[in-house]
Amino acid sequence: METYTLGYKFRIYPDKEQTELINRTLGCCRFVYNHFLAVRRDQWQTNHKSIGYLETARLLTDLKKREETSWLKEVDSMALQESLRNLDRAFQNFFKLHTGYPHFKSKHSHSQSYRTRNQSNGVRIVGNKIKLPKIGFVKVKQSRAFDGRVLFATVSRAASGKYYVSLCVEQDKEKLVHPNKGGQIGIDVGLKAFYTDSSGNTVENPHTLKKLLVKLKREQCRLSRKMSKSQNRDKARIRLARVHERIANIRKDFLHKQTTRLARENQTVAVEHLNVKGMLKNHRLAQAISDVGWSEFFRQLAYKTELHGGELLEVETFYPSSQTCFACGCQNKLVKDLNVRDWVCPVCGEYHDRDHNAARNILRHALASKAGTA
Repeated sequence: METYTLGYKFRIYPDKEQTELINRTLGCCRFVYNHFLAVRRDQWQTNHKSIGYLETARLLTDLKKREETSWLKEVDSMALQESLRNLDRAFQNFFKLHTGYPHFKSKHSHSQSYRTRNQSNGVRIVGNKIKLPKIGFVKVKQSRAFDGRVLFATVSRAASGKYYVSLCVEQDKEKLVHPNKGGQIGIDVGLKAFYTDSSGNTVENPHTLKKLLVKLKREQCRLSRKMSKSQNRDKARIRLARVHERIANIRKDFLHKQTTRLARENQTVAVEHLNVKGMLKNHRLAQAISDVGWSEFFRQLAYKTELHGGELLEVETFYPSSQTCFACGCQNKLVKDLNVRDWVCPVCGEYHDRDHNAARNILRHALASKAGTA
């Protein structure tokens, strides 16, 4: 039976004692990560010896037996082991993917998390509470139901001071896949309109950051005026973090609603492959591009079309979708100017709205590429 792994994130409401234990677990996981990062670094510098997860796990057992670090036994042991796995994965990424040498974690980081495994059904939801190892039953706001086996649980503390749990759930793919309505659609994304599809429909850009930018700047100014390490500064930091969190939540909600609707209605969704990272180097447009969330939009489309039995097709980056006349195929290079929003084909006389024409060309080119006739 084919399975599929999905993540579900819920907010939790720990009481005072549970909050203290969660914070203690975060500190212990950070200590274990930093301690064994130093051990692995020193072993290589002095003996040119590389040690892996298994040896650090054995050393962790010895560390917990010492009197000066016996407090490590007070928290979830699986969380400490997962911290070692994270460290080992960081080293593997450094050697194989050249992602940069692992760095020490700071206790001053306001957003922190730890991961634990679900052993012997130690992570489960009962009513309006979730059972977490060592923490016990914590009140949870479960926004959606799911059916499957919980593999991991990640407990996180956001910069705003709120606590969340993310569940990695293994589910039967046959139960997850919901047949789509069989449509075909091409999408041309933009900054003024979020996207225009091949049917001529336009979805407006919510401009989340732009709408809350004044409030964001005001909270940043208030934070900058507070005395360092004071309680008032910490309160101002939390107010600023909540504004950032609100912006992120509004953006995520918008993207999830749009991608879910597209995946449910269409068998084929065609988009243009964009080098978003390269586009962010344009400092005049960087803020607007970051605000619109194209990368997350395409990421969500990819897995949601798969879950609904459809497919996401990508057109190469430099395909001239806006410059090509959909009616006759003539390429009008004058349309390269982004200020030209509509134009008339000099060959066949067809009138085109720039974005609608691009979306239709993207769909046609994607289907032709798939069939091998492009």
